Amino acid sequence: MCGIVGYVGDKQAAPLLVAGLKRLEYRGYDSAGLAVLDGPTLSVIRATGKLRNLEAKLVTETPKGCVGIGHTRWATHGRPSDENAHPHTYEGVSVVHNGIIENHLELKAQLKAKGHTFSSETDSEVFAHLIREQQKAGKGLVDAVRASTRQVKGTYALVVLTEADPTRLVVTREAQPMVLGVAVGQSFVASDIPALLEHTRDVIFMEDGDLAELKKEGLTLWARDGKETKRPVRRIDWTPGMAEKDGHKHFMHKEIWEQPRAVADTLRGRVLRSEGDVHFDGWPFQDAQVKAMERVWILACGTSYHSGLMGKWLIESLARLPVEVELASEFRYRDPLVSSQQLAVAISQSGETLDTLAALREAKRRGATTMALCNVVGSAMTREADFTVLTNAGPEIGVASTKAFTTQLVGLYLLAIKLGRQRGTLSAEAARDHLTHLSELPKLLEQVLHTEAHVKEIARKYMHAQDFLFLGRGTMHPVALEGALKLKEISYIHAEGYAGGEMKHGPIALIDEKLPVVVLAPKEPQIHHEKIIGNIEEVRARGGQVIAVVESTDTHVRGLANDVIVLPPSTALLAPVLATVPLQLLAYHVADARGTDVDQPRNLAKSVTVE
Repeated sequence: MCGIVGYVGDKQAAPLLVAGLKRLEYRGYDSAGLAVLDGPTLSVIRATGKLRNLEAKLVTETPKGCVGIGHTRWATHGRPSDENAHPHTYEGVSVVHNGIIENHLELKAQLKAKGHTFSSETDSEVFAHLIREQQKAGKGLVDAVRASTRQVKGTYALVVLTEADPTRLVVTREAQPMVLGVAVGQSFVASDIPALLEHTRDVIFMEDGDLAELKKEGLTLWARDGKETKRPVRRIDWTPGMAEKDGHKHFMHKEIWEQPRAVADTLRGRVLRSEGDVHFDGWPFQDAQVKAMERVWILACGTSYHSGLMGKWLIESLARLPVEVELASEFRYRDPLVSSQQLAVAISQSGETLDTLAALREAKRRGATTMALCNVVGSAMTREADFTVLTNAGPEIGVASTKAFTTQLVGLYLLAIKLGRQRGTLSAEAARDHLTHLSELPKLLEQVLHTEAHVKEIARKYMHAQDFLFLGRGTMHPVALEGALKLKEISYIHAEGYAGGEMKHGPIALIDEKLPVVVLAPKEPQIHHEKIIGNIEEVRARGGQVIAVVESTDTHVRGLANDVIVLPPSTALLAPVLATVPLQLLAYHVADARGTDVDQPRNLAKSVTVE
């Protein structure tokens, strides 16, 4: 989850590393630091808290040198402090590390018995000591790093520089993301693409077990077996500006407003309206294979899990194929009934979510065909899955996911149509109707975004509430869960999402005049609309404050609510996408009014790459 940047070249490393870390601070912001080599002279500067604290130190003590590593930390082992900040250094060996060393206590005990003294509470510092031990035994840096990783149980993205080898970095990874940047006269490494875009768009995604040596002249890569290897160089079409705020106060606000464009990009080239079908590049399944499918597993965590719940509705409705939605963090710790006649769909914005990646591997091991629904080309999940559908949302920097969620919903909708057409459960005419509605979605999202001023007024009215309840039925239940998650993530208000029918089974005890209840009340399907009106009446009878999300033609529910957010009319399967946006805006403006750090909420990081 931490952010890593490394550089070798002719430019001064320190300002370049700080600029890269700024683009990675969403991965962790408990502390930050960098180490820079100027010949054999190693300078290490670290600071607790956000990156600006490190920048303040650098004003008076900027290290010189053209080789360096930087790190922004999300704390696992050891509290946030200067001592626990990376890089960790021991006798001229400096390391930055993302991941967890599971046997670090055992290794520390062994090293202490040899006279080593540790200066931090972290597991990561162990790497510096192990590598130094290997150097004392006569190994060069590449062999020392390789031998050290063999002693470690756990996960790592590791970058090493040493006073003994001042012209290069050594990089390796195991179950943690690491991207190499290729440029003339320079070599880069980072834990995510945005840190590299200012300097190069040509990148190499390292595989598990890979080890690389970076020099300004270029890089050398070895596979797990120690043999030199080549990995494909991929051209990234994101621009540096896509990762900037473009005048918005926060990245989250920018990304909410990018959703019409992101949805249009997810649809582009895939909608075959004249044929009533969906085109996915490289789609591997013949009609007979899809008809023989017995079940779909959807594996995801957090926001992606909520999109998976909507995916279940879509696939079962259009393709008539049973779907199980599993929290990826739980999936591999039981004995799931997976077979070769099943499809496992892993959903992740980053493609590096460790729990979801592990669940994908487990499903694959048990014989399922695997698919990734992901936003990052070349990520671990896209490389390991049998097939990938990219959401094309562009870089998402805000920790609270927004456009990734809506594009996942659209990707799942397209998948459901594709499966339905191949299984014969969806006619070309019916598919054409669905695709027509999907094609209109970007314009509808634009309309919803223009309700922002009104949503902001509502947010300020309820910003001091201690609790929120979100209610939805059918396809709106996942949206209620996601709305509650967004609010609690960035405003720190306790919020719960519930299926409307479950309110009487416990949550109704919470309702009083102080509790805002957000009720998602689209007009279709009618049976859900009738039932959700009953929920509103139950809230009103107990003094609760009703914030209703309704279609513009629904005058009845508008008359029952304390506050109303209006959506344009749509279909039952599109309404969840539209209803998501005002809930994102509500969470954003409540958090902004309360003065919380919207883009970097406490204790969270963007990409969860540890268990």
